[in-house]
Amino acid sequence: MTRECTPHPLRTIASFHAHIYYDQATRTEAERLRNWIAERFTVTLGRWHDAPVGPHAQAMYQVAFAVEIFPALVPWLMLNHSGLSILVHPNTTHPLADHTDHALWIGKALDIRGDKLPQESEAELPREPNTTPTLRP
Repeated sequence: MTRECTPHPLRTIASFHAHIYYDQATRTEAERLRNWIAERFTVTLGRWHDAPVGPHAQAMYQVAFAVEIFPALVPWLMLNHSGLSILVHPNTTHPLADHTDHALWIGKALDIRGDKLPQESEAELPREPNTTPTLRP
């Protein structure tokens, strides 16, 4: 049996997250990348999580950003991720699909614990950015 599908409209994306993963050996690289992002982009930098949290099976920090930032930030991360794994996902009303089916990976893909995510919720809107870029991307 085939199911009927229709495309998802882009307006269902409220914002994006990039989760930057690290371990003890790559924490310095993660710090450098975080500083570079803060210097160049208007984003909200999340807390350091030195242990697995939620669906993330490895230490990470989150970078929250508006839809308008995607065309500059994501290609920049592709060129400057320094071998770190980065999960980029939209924020819609479907967190499980956002972190799995709708996500893209920069670097090596890691495990996501989907059982820790709800099927549906309210979309997370971008928060007020906590950085003021001083350099151009």
